[in-house]
Order: sequence, then C-alpha cells, then structure tokens
Amino acid sequence: MPRHHNINGVQVPFTAEEEAQRDAEETAWNNGAFDRAMANLRSKRDNLLKASDWEVIMAKEKGSTLSAGFKTYRQDLRDITEGLTTVEEVEAVIFPTKP
Repeated sequence: MPRHHNINGVQVPFTAEEEAQRDAEETAWNNGAFDRAMANLRSKRDNLLKASDWEVIMAKEKGSTLSAGFKTYRQDLRDITEGLTTVEEVEAVIFPTKP
C-alpha cells in the first residue's frame, strides 16, 4: 500500500526515494526489537537488584552473610538474560520471587 504525506490537507504520494527511505527506517526499527526488549529486561532486573542491595549492606554491617534465599534470588536475577535469543523469549521471562 503506497504511503502518503498530508501536505496542507492534500494527500501526496511518497516518491520512490521516500518509500525506500521509510522501508529502511522500518527495517532498522524492526531489527532493533530484540535489543530494545533486552534493554528493558535488564533495566527491570537492575532495579530489582538495586532494591535488594540493602540486604547485602545490612548483612555486611552485622558481620553476617547474606541468606541463602537472597543469594539465590540475586543470582537468578543476574542470570535472567542468559540464553535469550528472541523477543518472544524476552517477553516471556518470569522474574524470581523475592524471599
């Protein structure tokens, strides 16, 4: 389906060059979908890690070690991006439950 500009209320068809440029822009956008999905996943993961940093700090201040549950939780968060190869896999990720 040909694309059009709306110029002063008039529908003007794209030129061949404009069609090619828009196709290239759409292809570039679509090719970046996985990277955008991974960036979003990493951002969420990083926020969850930051939210649990206080557990690590408190354990060190008390001279104790982090509980096994929090060690596992934090490691699972760090590993959450491993092996993902498609946008669908990224979108299907289920975050671990905080202990």
